[in-house]
Amino acid sequence: MSASIAERLAGHDWAAIGSSLDEWGFARTPALLTPGECTELRALYDDDASFRSRVDMARYRFGVGEYKYFADPLPSTVQELRIRTYPPLAVIANRWERTLKTRARYPGGLAGMLAVCANRGQKKPTPLLLRYEAGGYNCLHQDIYGEVVFPIQLTVLLSEPGKDFEGGEFLLVEQRPRAQSRGSVVHLEQGEAVIFTTRNRPVAGARGSYRANMRHGVSRLIEGHRYTLGIIFHNAA
Repeated sequence: MSASIAERLAGHDWAAIGSSLDEWGFARTPALLTPGECTELRALYDDDASFRSRVDMARYRFGVGEYKYFADPLPSTVQELRIRTYPPLAVIANRWERTLKTRARYPGGLAGMLAVCANRGQKKPTPLLLRYEAGGYNCLHQDIYGEVVFPIQLTVLLSEPGKDFEGGEFLLVEQRPRAQSRGSVVHLEQGEAVIFTTRNRPVAGARGSYRANMRHGVSRLIEGHRYTLGIIFHNAA
């Protein structure tokens, strides 16, 4: 894979990604990162200078494992992914807001989105690296860090399933009013991403569209080590 990140993203079928997000609340992409780029990002995990904070999941009963939030300036690969994936996702996010008949609208570029966050006191970068060992897992949750929330985010798998780890599948659960919850398991290969709903999305109902609430997590890792990159587009307070 010799193409740049921008070229890889330009080759994606964003209409199909939007349709999958509309129907299921998530979409799986072809590889966004090369094996070499995945290795480079995994290697950063032990470089404390690259991060602003570390979270032990068990301490807060979030699960078993840990993650670290990158500090500014973000690594170039992470920054490139965040900048390049935001614009097509903003188109989908604004369509969702129109469907829900809200006044919320998102800027067309990441710089504008981060300016909105800064105006509300949300200035800390939120992209993160997550690491799980055997027995590790992540409870179902939502990544909300303040008043400003961009409704779509993504996760890239940096490890190779079947070689680096077993188990540890990405999970999504959607809650709908007056209906049973719907669960999904997303199997990723190294370098691939799942784009998914941060908090809620519009779903067509008998009386118009309503908000379906979504949470995400990771099932128990059976063996090995699993690393992922999380790209969240709103900053934290």
